[in-house]
Amino acid sequence: MESTKDKMAAGLLGIFLGSLGIHKFYLGYKKEAVIMLVVTLATCGIGGSVMGIIGLIEGIMYLTKSDEEFQEIYVQGYKGWF
Repeated sequence: MESTKDKMAAGLLGIFLGSLGIHKFYLGYKKEAVIMLVVTLATCGIGGSVMGIIGLIEGIMYLTKSDEEFQEIYVQGYKGWF
C-alpha cells in the first residue's frame, strides 16, 4: 500500500515549524529532520533562523505543487532537500 501525505499539512508545518524539521518528520525524512533539529538546538536557536528559512521555502514549494506533483516528488520520489 502506497503512502500518501497531505501537502497542506506538510506545507504549513514547514512554514510554521520548519526550523525544527517537523515537516521532514511528517514526510518520513528522518535523517534530514534530525539534522534540522540538531542544528537548531545545538546552536541555541541561532542556526534555527537558517533552518527556519529553509523550512519556509520548502513549505511554500510544497503548497505551490499540484497534489499529484507533490506525491510524485516528495512522497514517492523521496526528495529530501528543496
